[in-house]
Amino acid sequence: MADSTTSPPPGAVPPSLARVAFHAVAAGLTPLIPVPFLDDYALRQVREQSVRDQLKERGLKAPDKAVAVLAGSYDARSLGGRLVSYLKAVALFPVRKVFRKVFFILWVKDCVDLTSVCLHHGYLLHHALQRGDLDAESLQGDAPQKVQAAIVAACAEMDARPINQALRRLFRSSRVLMAEATRAFLNPQGGPRVPDPKGESAEVKSLTDRLLQELWEERGYFTALEAHYDKHLKSGLAPSEPRAATGT
Repeated sequence: MADSTTSPPPGAVPPSLARVAFHAVAAGLTPLIPVPFLDDYALRQVREQSVRDQLKERGLKAPDKAVAVLAGSYDARSLGGRLVSYLKAVALFPVRKVFRKVFFILWVKDCVDLTSVCLHHGYLLHHALQRGDLDAESLQGDAPQKVQAAIVAACAEMDARPINQALRRLFRSSRVLMAEATRAFLNPQGGPRVPDPKGESAEVKSLTDRLLQELWEERGYFTALEAHYDKHLKSGLAPSEPRAATGT
């Protein structure tokens, strides 16, 4: 990693990427929502809003299916398949919550994993739009599936540990995350967390600003990520079944 004292020059990170980072951090905090399935719903909403914002910035509007595909939240499974998935989630939910309350590090891991996935996907969608891989006409066809498949393949080839380590440092110092972990540990039978919108908005902005600094320091990593995406899109990678927005 580059010298942490190096400051990015003015305008090094465009506002569009700043919004990608903002949505990635917001997605990373969704595991703090204490209601079953509401955290997953919030995650889908954040990811889809990130896609819509990027498209809107370029004057584009996509069908809901295309937005869901590009956000990684489109689920092409049958109703029966979704029902099995939900039942598994219900069965595992109490165990997952108990482990989060006992082990702070697992809570941090959830936040890091979701932020990392959303950051990588959001960054490559930004790159795809810059390249002109999506336009008003192609958004109506199978271009979203091809772009998403190339994004997934590119991310699979990268060693994300440098980015995840940086994210881990960010979330370990998160005031909101520390406060919730402390509350859950000291009062495990307490009621649902009462969010502080003003304080949490400031926290998301603070984490976003620090994440942008990390983006600048790891710009070589993201240049390599772009190259992997370009390779897979050019190869005409056949779209695979889109992944759900689980962040895993």
